[in-house]
Amino acid sequence: MRFNRILLSTTLVVVALVLQVSVLARLHLPGAVPDLVLLTVLGLAFVYGHVSGALIGFGAGLLADLAPPADHAAGRYALVLCVIGYLAGLTKPENGQVRSATGPMVMVVAAAIGSTLLYAGVGALVGDTGARHVGLASLILTAVIYDLLLAPFTVPLIMALARRADSDPVAESTGAGSDVSTGWATGGTGLTIGSQRGSLRGGLRTRAARSRAARAARIKGVKRL
Repeated sequence: MRFNRILLSTTLVVVALVLQVSVLARLHLPGAVPDLVLLTVLGLAFVYGHVSGALIGFGAGLLADLAPPADHAAGRYALVLCVIGYLAGLTKPENGQVRSATGPMVMVVAAAIGSTLLYAGVGALVGDTGARHVGLASLILTAVIYDLLLAPFTVPLIMALARRADSDPVAESTGAGSDVSTGWATGGTGLTIGSQRGSLRGGLRTRAARSRAARAARIKGVKRL
């Protein structure tokens, strides 16, 4: 990963985790807690791809596992977000720009459901049965609702920041120069002028050749007389 990707991803994940722990978790909403860290991982994975998405998801999940008041085994949520980040990165378009919001919103719903089920499944493997007492169905329903309400205000912003931080100013300036040259050529100002000059020179040469030929013919005629 590039340094600017690491710096931006770390900053966004830390800010999202602080907001989630200090603000969203204290709202005491029924069911699940709005997962701002999950949405941050999704937004970055949509731009950076599956490899970076898996790495960012693992790091974000590990921070969430260690941040107070975490009461579960360390690495549990890291595994969940690693898988989610990898799968979300597979949906990245080739140009890195999403044309429609339908795909990301569908992925948000799938991530909310998948993260809840995977978290509960990993918890069951390590002996944590807390999801059974709360109700897995209510957790999934509320997680989907909260993440869908929060996604339009977070995911597009995160994707825009990721694209801006990942852009190369040198490449952009080079691309701009090529675009300008292409525009000049297609607009008829660069190459067209060159072609006009070439045709003008060719015309002058043709006229000079004709004049020389005419003079030679006159001289020959004089000699014949």
